[in-house]
Amino acid sequence: MGADEPLPLREAVDSGSPALVEQLLDAGVLGRYGRPELLEMRDRARHWYEAGAESELRRRTGSRDAVVRTRVQDDEYHGVDELTLGGMTVRDGHAAILTKLEELLGLRTPFEELMRRALLHGRDHSAWGTVTILLAHRRDRETWTAAEALRTRPDPAHRLFGAEVLRLTRLFDESDEDAFAGPSLDVLTDWPARETDPAVLAEVLKALGAHSDPRADAVILAHAGHHDAGVRREVANGFGTWTEPPGFSDEVREALLVLMTDPDARVRQGACLTAGRDRGRDPVLADAMAARLDDADRRVQVAAVYGLARHEDERCVAAARRLGPPRPGPNALDEEYSLDEARRYAWRRDGR
Repeated sequence: MGADEPLPLREAVDSGSPALVEQLLDAGVLGRYGRPELLEMRDRARHWYEAGAESELRRRTGSRDAVVRTRVQDDEYHGVDELTLGGMTVRDGHAAILTKLEELLGLRTPFEELMRRALLHGRDHSAWGTVTILLAHRRDRETWTAAEALRTRPDPAHRLFGAEVLRLTRLFDESDEDAFAGPSLDVLTDWPARETDPAVLAEVLKALGAHSDPRADAVILAHAGHHDAGVRREVANGFGTWTEPPGFSDEVREALLVLMTDPDARVRQGACLTAGRDRGRDPVLADAMAARLDDADRRVQVAAVYGLARHEDERCVAAARRLGPPRPGPNALDEEYSLDEARRYAWRRDGR
């Protein structure tokens, strides 16, 4: 194989990297690979998945040594485990690869089987992300009903999976009818009162934050003082995603003021960003955000600059200047967007 030739699809499947397979399965896939070859790759991925990456790796190497297992980032959003044994290295993303190939071939895998693949690895694994997105894009009553039914399962992992599928189904519904808006709100407003797992509760509140209905804010508000920081983060982020004049209610404003002083930096950051959604030039919220310009966490400082700029508050300009340009790293784009808001305010102020 030449240096410029793409990796054979067979080797990509064996590698266990969903991101690598995705690179090969682009929009021109049907012209490059025939259906028989794709079916063969589907079977190959299924073999790896059913055998287990570690067992198959042992079979191929014949080694009895200990497997070196490392969690690695496979794409921008998800990780997989990388296993090394006997000079051979593979990743354990075969469930995600199998799911992608089935989708490409037009094969409808049952809901329960897809859920089994996701739960095998956990939420931060590529298999979970691939499965939940696929199910959400189905946007049919059968899938919705199956996901909704999971809210009564005793295992919180099942409930978390169901909540995420419901949230993504609504998120990806771009039809004019918004067919899942009503059912989603009905399910989600009743769910938090009986949810005992913080991770599941946070996911449900995140889903509620996308609803333009006062009932959603009321449920979110009820959890502003929750003991779990992850839940409070979703509270801080969930208010006002649809805010229009006259803006936040008094209860939401009071909650944001408290959340801006939360011990968790990401809660403070979220509260500042949310407060910035209200363009009402609220002096109380503005003063609270200004108090965060000297926060110990740079992310909170940047969020405060953004919020003040949205409130047309002069203090954002000097604060943005002190922070300097966006710092390289995973937050660089968010920093650039937030600091640009201060520059845009300055241009408006100066009549440019």
